[in-house]
Amino acid sequence: MKVTENAVVVIDYTLKDNDGEVIDSSEGAGPLAFLHGAGNIIPGLEDALLGKEAGDEVQASIEPKDAYGERVEDMKQEVPKELFGGIDKIEVGMQFQSETDAGPVMVTVVEMGEEMITVDGNHPLAGVHLNFDVTVREVREASEEELEHGHVHGEGGHHH
Repeated sequence: MKVTENAVVVIDYTLKDNDGEVIDSSEGAGPLAFLHGAGNIIPGLEDALLGKEAGDEVQASIEPKDAYGERVEDMKQEVPKELFGGIDKIEVGMQFQSETDAGPVMVTVVEMGEEMITVDGNHPLAGVHLNFDVTVREVREASEEELEHGHVHGEGGHHH
């Protein structure tokens, strides 16, 4: 079976940046299972896997616009330290959910000052060119429940 819309796809992958540094890998964690076309993975990788089948090896170079988007500098801002009341120790790299007019957004602490903390609402991989080495392990039809829920159940997928 080939990778098509609404197929369950199981892959092993290694993700690197343009400098060859490994960002993420399924090695040690087990393969990743996703429902193709349901937005479970970035659009650029979905496009690269379309039409592939079990056993295929794929190298995909994904531009930021087809991954986590370009960095938006307006999503980086200084906020008063007192907004983090009740948290004893705040450090660079910590992530928090922030309520915005557009709904909840994850922000990362990028700089600490005496009175102000700089947070960044961009995804950590925004603006990064992504390079995938993928091996397709399995392609199968999705169950009715998987289609209804919009994600894969079982090994490598979601567990209810």
